[in-house]
Amino acid sequence: MTDAPIRSRLDSDTVRNALLHVFLYGLAFLMAVPYLYTISRSFQPNELLRDPRPYWIPPLVGEPVTLEHYRYLVNNTLVVEWTINTFVIAGGATILIVVIDSMIAFSLTRLDWPGQGAILGLILASFMVPYYMNIVPLYQIVSDLGLINSYWGVILPAAASPLGVFLLYQFFKDIPEEYEEAARLDGFSTFQVYTRIILPLAKPILSALALFMFVYNWNAFLWPLLVLSEQTAYTLPIGLVNLYQGNIDTPGLHMAVAILGSLPLFIVYLLFQGQLVRAVQMQGATG
Repeated sequence: MTDAPIRSRLDSDTVRNALLHVFLYGLAFLMAVPYLYTISRSFQPNELLRDPRPYWIPPLVGEPVTLEHYRYLVNNTLVVEWTINTFVIAGGATILIVVIDSMIAFSLTRLDWPGQGAILGLILASFMVPYYMNIVPLYQIVSDLGLINSYWGVILPAAASPLGVFLLYQFFKDIPEEYEEAARLDGFSTFQVYTRIILPLAKPILSALALFMFVYNWNAFLWPLLVLSEQTAYTLPIGLVNLYQGNIDTPGLHMAVAILGSLPLFIVYLLFQGQLVRAVQMQGATG
């Protein structure tokens, strides 16, 4: 008598979960369709690309798959140099942001000094200032420092983002003070509390911040375009846009450019996705 309702409820839950998974996988497939199409077209020869019929899967005649577009990018462009420049700039800015913003957030949440509220208010108020309003004075400062057409001219302004301070402030504030008190009783200094207590506990949110900042600085276009004047110093987004404009009749090359521009970000996301999910879960639990 009692097994039938339980079995019915289990069957309904199973069907509901199955339908939910079908819907989510279908939605994920729809979102992946443009990327799958781009990958397919980047390996097709120009003869197929100029055909009015779009081929998702190349026909098995002639030379259906080719690497000519990727060979052209590697052998006839500066795409390798652009990729290295972008890794240096995005990686350097990300490291500076994580280190500096974590120190600022730690001082605002764990130390007692006059003016904390004013500094935090100033950081929050900076969100209301449009980024483009700072372009001219920021460029003048970078120019006066002699940092035009250099890595530091792009990295240092990017490291002044208040977003990291705001995210880490919210997270550090929710860490129980008992951890710090126990560390103080064991003779930990302030710096040891920061490096051996706070940072290990904040590893998920730090990884999430690093991922966000790396993606943001990787895709940055306007500021690197203003600072970097030599073609060999270009970042990947700038170099690929210039390459795209000069090859308007080569769709396969455009597809290969899109793949090369997004592949490093995809790899970075795969490496940090676990930390990103954990950070979201911890924020939801403490919020």
